[in-house]
Amino acid sequence: MKSIVEEAIASSQIEGAVTTRQVAKEMLQTGRKPKDRSEQMVYNSYLTISKIKSFIDQPLSDKLLKDLQGSMTKDTLDNPDHSGRFRHGDDEPISIYNYEGDVMHTPPPAEHIEALVDDLCSFVNKTGGEFIHPVIKAIILHFWLAYIHPFNDGNGRTARALFYWYMLKNKYWLFEYLSISRVIVKARTQYYRSFLYSEIDNGDMTYFILFHLRAISAALKDLKRYIERKQTELSHAAIQWKSYQTLNYRQKDVLRKALENKGLTFALKSHMQKYNVVHQTARTDFLELCEAGLFRRFKQGNKHFFIPAEDLDKKLI
Repeated sequence: MKSIVEEAIASSQIEGAVTTRQVAKEMLQTGRKPKDRSEQMVYNSYLTISKIKSFIDQPLSDKLLKDLQGSMTKDTLDNPDHSGRFRHGDDEPISIYNYEGDVMHTPPPAEHIEALVDDLCSFVNKTGGEFIHPVIKAIILHFWLAYIHPFNDGNGRTARALFYWYMLKNKYWLFEYLSISRVIVKARTQYYRSFLYSEIDNGDMTYFILFHLRAISAALKDLKRYIERKQTELSHAAIQWKSYQTLNYRQKDVLRKALENKGLTFALKSHMQKYNVVHQTARTDFLELCEAGLFRRFKQGNKHFFIPAEDLDKKLI
């Protein structure tokens, strides 16, 4: 799904991943292994966000937090022992710095983490009492986890993933199609300042909540523009592909991507993940495109890949 890919890339870039959207998308779409730590960060984020829906029936717990962070940070940390566990008292002290090297936040000591996480879980899992809108509660969850900073690394990515987890848990299904981090990565300074202002103003989260609401609004506008563009493309495709009326929606989507980027390579694994289909269905999709002369297949190692025909645009006229 496009939004998950965008969220995985942007959330990793916020935390320092040095890669371009094009390279990261190529990695995820072809199913190739990450080449470096930055690509591993993106890959981990993609896998973690993709399986968020499988956790929505669970209450928030320290185990869920550790599982998410462990998934996010696998093979990316200088000390692998920091993956999937909270900070310990004998770990190096942590401070959060801005780009100028100034300390923005000093997290609570390690010995307080268990109690603080228990408070956070109680807040999130509590039902009844004073009503807090689920969107606001999800934003507070994001801020609170980042404030506690229970892990040595991966706190930001885990907090942003938890925001989606809580939204989907509360049946805000549209958020599955939004990439909030793509908006945040374009306004990182404001994002960090909203944290800072909330902390120095006696924990008043209004700054962070307002920033996040604006980010959600911008993401919704991005989604609306994307839908409008896709509707235009579908209308055009209905006229353009009269000779290929037996194509299913997945094959048409692949062809649209191929027309946009003729140098793109397609892999069965990414096709299976994107459209939630089994291997045989993905294989049939591409073999039918090959039989129609729209794609050609090649083998690399023990894996099969597919690339568009050189004259694809002419064949679809």
